[in-house]
Amino acid sequence: MADLEFYFDPVCPFAWITSRWVKEVQGLRDYDVTWKFISLKMINEHRTEEWYTPEYRAGHMAGLYAHRVCDEVRLREGNAAVDALYTALGTAIHLEKRRPDINADPVAFMAEMLTAAGLPTGYAAEALVETHDEYVRASTDEAFSRTGKDVGTPILTYTPGTEREASLFGPVISKAPRGDDALRLWDAVEMLARSGVAEIKRSLRDPLDFT
Repeated sequence: MADLEFYFDPVCPFAWITSRWVKEVQGLRDYDVTWKFISLKMINEHRTEEWYTPEYRAGHMAGLYAHRVCDEVRLREGNAAVDALYTALGTAIHLEKRRPDINADPVAFMAEMLTAAGLPTGYAAEALVETHDEYVRASTDEAFSRTGKDVGTPILTYTPGTEREASLFGPVISKAPRGDDALRLWDAVEMLARSGVAEIKRSLRDPLDFT
């Protein structure tokens, strides 16, 4: 059974940075992490506000293209392969600023990501297969069942499936801490998740640091 379930959208920069912190702690404590999906495209599909521009919509659609391939990888190769593909995607999207390449040619881009993750490139065609959307939507609904709506990505569930299961949106961090700092943050977030705290927030943020 996993120590943590991590719900991500590949195009979300905040989920990416948080995931690198989770990977750091996973390496230090040998935790088992299950990588699951939450779709910004589906969360925002009914929005009509002016701020939800075509550029936003395209970015969120890029995440769904990637999710479809991640779902095929989940089915065929398992959780560790999803982890490897998310790492390849996050590196390209956030460090190399290549998110627009997904929309330009989803299949070609995903084939490149699969190669980077050491996976068969044939899965790339799944980027256009809408039957994956049912699972992606179910995973998104599952994440919200644990935190309530009006949140985004990432959502973390500690010790899922146990009587001590606890979930939170976030943490939203500007840079992934390393070493002892990463462990202290993990323990603090886990304690908050188990405490019943609903929200702790500030609006000021440091610039995002993807290193």
